[in-house]
Amino acid sequence: MEKPKRSNKLAIILAFLVIFGLANKQCYCDVVQFIFGDSLSDVGNNNYLTKSLARAATPWYGIDFDNGMPNGRFCNGRTVADIVGDKMGLPRPPAFLDPSLDENVIFQNGVNFASGGGGILNETSSLFIQRFSLYKQIELFKGIQEFMRMKIGTEKANQFFTEAYYVVAMGSNDFINNYLLPVYADSWTYNGDTFTQYLISTLEDQLKLMHSLGARKLTFFGLGPMGCIPLQRWLTSSGSCQQSTNKLAKTFNQQAMNLMKDLSSSLPNATFRFGDAYDAFQDLINRPTVYGFNNSHAPCCTLGKIRPTLTCTPLSTLCKDRSQYVFWDEYHPTDKANELIANEIVKKLGLSNSTTNGTTNS
Repeated sequence: MEKPKRSNKLAIILAFLVIFGLANKQCYCDVVQFIFGDSLSDVGNNNYLTKSLARAATPWYGIDFDNGMPNGRFCNGRTVADIVGDKMGLPRPPAFLDPSLDENVIFQNGVNFASGGGGILNETSSLFIQRFSLYKQIELFKGIQEFMRMKIGTEKANQFFTEAYYVVAMGSNDFINNYLLPVYADSWTYNGDTFTQYLISTLEDQLKLMHSLGARKLTFFGLGPMGCIPLQRWLTSSGSCQQSTNKLAKTFNQQAMNLMKDLSSSLPNATFRFGDAYDAFQDLINRPTVYGFNNSHAPCCTLGKIRPTLTCTPLSTLCKDRSQYVFWDEYHPTDKANELIANEIVKKLGLSNSTTNGTTNS
């Protein structure tokens, strides 16, 4: 009569060993993403940088997102990174400076390091006083890695970071808020070609550093037609796009695309991809009515006839129909335009829910 009892006890013990013992060696991880970028991807970091001149902390930012209150996104709604992540079935990572961030939040959602005004170069957007450059964002990411290793162990943490997705969306500020402004030394130290080479060389070092920290699946979002943002058009006498600025964006994109190919072939286990929506965005600007818009040259949020107003403020007035405008403010697209841009990136890269099943069991 004793043998069945022992057999049952042994089975229970073995079950516990399988469930809990093996779990200590394997990481049943949520697949998350880590986002590095500028105001096009910022979800609140700059709102905690109280001295920054680039903040989306006042109405009417966020009016079409969740509860309609400002949330740090430089838009009326979602960012391109929000939408691409949604279509991949990935959770939206909170801002690095969000007070709720802890190991559980990181493990389930990842982290967004993007900062309005951020650039590939440390000197970019220095007039904004406070912002996180890409090098700074990588430094913050290293801190998150050390934190997670301390919380869940080195082996689990390393696997968690290796299995994650990485998004880098940078470069526009390096032109708009650096090279194209004569107050910055880079504007008179380089010409267009040498400055772009400087950017790409710096970006290469940064992406190699990210790879050394565990980034294996990375998408770099290319630049849009920067010469067609409302601020750049306002600076021309005709109100048309600045083609010289657009040329800089296209040259940068071509070199960045080549860089992703080179890094994917030269770095171990690296899948670095280039997310390109330039042509689709340009076509949207050139033919807005085809896509259901009626304005692709002026911002929806303005201070009456006073222009340029560099940010949307509580004193600003909004266009009658936000879904009809391509641009939200002088710099940033609207939620609806971001959706079209994101759809183009998803289509070109073949991204969807099928690219991740939500968890990994290695």
